Amino acid sequence: MIRIKKVLNSSVVLAEDDQKKEFILFGKGIGFGQKAGNVIKENQADQMFLPIDNIKVKEFIGLLDSIPAEFVDLTQQIVKYAEENLQAKLNSSIYFMLMDHLNFAVERYKKNINITNKVYWEIKNYYPDEFNIGVHAVKLMNRKFDIELPIEEAANIAFHIINAQGEQQKESKDGMKYAKMIGSIVNLTRYSFNINIDTDSIHYTRYITHVKFFVERFYKDEMLDDKDNVLFKQLANLYPQAMDGAFKIKEYIKQVHDKTIPNEELAYLAVHIHRLITYNQLN
Repeated sequence: MIRIKKVLNSSVVLAEDDQKKEFILFGKGIGFGQKAGNVIKENQADQMFLPIDNIKVKEFIGLLDSIPAEFVDLTQQIVKYAEENLQAKLNSSIYFMLMDHLNFAVERYKKNINITNKVYWEIKNYYPDEFNIGVHAVKLMNRKFDIELPIEEAANIAFHIINAQGEQQKESKDGMKYAKMIGSIVNLTRYSFNINIDTDSIHYTRYITHVKFFVERFYKDEMLDDKDNVLFKQLANLYPQAMDGAFKIKEYIKQVHDKTIPNEELAYLAVHIHRLITYNQLN
């Protein structure tokens, strides 16, 4: 049997079971008209959380005490939408982190405080599904609060979604790290050849996809490495300009991460860089 220990707001209560284990329960109107000692029925709660320790419980309570109930309901809508579209169960921490973020985003808007998202472009392109969830969330917020949050806010929300995709997707916890490296590589390519990259072109899409998997292989220490260097030598002769760009990426990674990129990886980077250069010249 689960009883209410404290009503945090109309949509959230702190409860405990017969073994005195504490839970935070979410449910629309679950706390309305309730008081300590009342029994919670199973169908009243949409989500149940078992915080790891008492310190964690106090942190959550402090957070929920300061956030209006409307953000609780909004967060639940966004998380439900995200899980349906990603077909994945998000870590329970998303409710607390996202709730706090949404509340702060509205506060910033009302105070005319604009914080630039430096990895907006990277998140939009590297995590399109999560970014689209962020766009949906921004539309919900704008409609609910009659405000006009900038589209950059979608990337901030997407980042929370990325980091909540569970232990089965541990690499998603490194979303910002991945996104920053992708952005650095693409920007290095852009400035090395002084080209304006058409983000709608098929060559750009191929390049981004390749860089995405390149970065994943890099962080998993699974770099492609054909020791005979046949492809590398062939492409170095065919595409010297593109290969020069690939070497700039190699130098950047060596400088920042102190790791050497194998020649086979450089060869594939050169292929996609060549396509970008050629497309830019034709347009």
